[in-house]
Amino acid sequence: MFSAARRRGSGLGFALPATVLLIAFFVVPVAALLARSITEPEPGWQNYQALLGSTTYLRIFFNTFFVAGVVTLVTVLIAFPVAWALAIMPRRWAGVIFAIILLSMWTNLLARTYAWMVLLQQTGLINRTLQALGLIDQPLQLTNNLVGVTIGMTYIMLPFMILPLLGVIRKIDPAILQAAALCGATKGQALRRVLLPLAAPGLASGGLMVFVMSLGYFVTPSLLGGTANMMLAELIAQQVQSLVNWGMGGAAAFVLLVVTLGLYAVQLRFFERQEAR
Repeated sequence: MFSAARRRGSGLGFALPATVLLIAFFVVPVAALLARSITEPEPGWQNYQALLGSTTYLRIFFNTFFVAGVVTLVTVLIAFPVAWALAIMPRRWAGVIFAIILLSMWTNLLARTYAWMVLLQQTGLINRTLQALGLIDQPLQLTNNLVGVTIGMTYIMLPFMILPLLGVIRKIDPAILQAAALCGATKGQALRRVLLPLAAPGLASGGLMVFVMSLGYFVTPSLLGGTANMMLAELIAQQVQSLVNWGMGGAAAFVLLVVTLGLYAVQLRFFERQEAR
């Protein structure tokens, strides 16, 4: 009994530094941000009323959630076959491709975004290639709009979807798919009824990670989207840095935090119900 109490005490002792850091660098700043959002420039909820009652700000919210949703969907569609190919190909080649994916993650974010600016501009490689192939007559406008933002963010988010998917798919026993084929299932049926349900945890965790990161992304939307297609992170930066309006910036940041935590809670509840079944 005494040893059990000592073990519990030592466990709390090990957790204490992490708890102190969490309170100091997360709870306290969030509380200060919330306090500023309801006290500046004067006490009240006027910042939230202005944020949720203005068509301009609602348009920014729409841009943010629309781009995050499209990026998540496109990332899933690209990452799933890539993760499946990595799981079934010879380990030597899988290791090479996996190293390339990791290398893209480690490359500086600003450098990758500027590279996409060069590729997507009207005189860039993509437009010149499409014109040379005769697919277009005039260069496409791929920058300073949500198209460029979606392309750039999809490229950046791909590794964050591939990695959790790859970890889940590699744990799936190939004999399960063989059994499905022996029972008469077509490839499409095996994909829909066997592979996708088994890979659902990886899809959910990767999708949530990509969606939440896309909601708060700043560099890529700022460089590829422009002011006419502002997203929420750019609004927060503008309110705090340019307009020095900490109240409105804090309100926008707190709304983003609440949405993020809400999505995480929904995912936890969903998987709890799935496990209960």
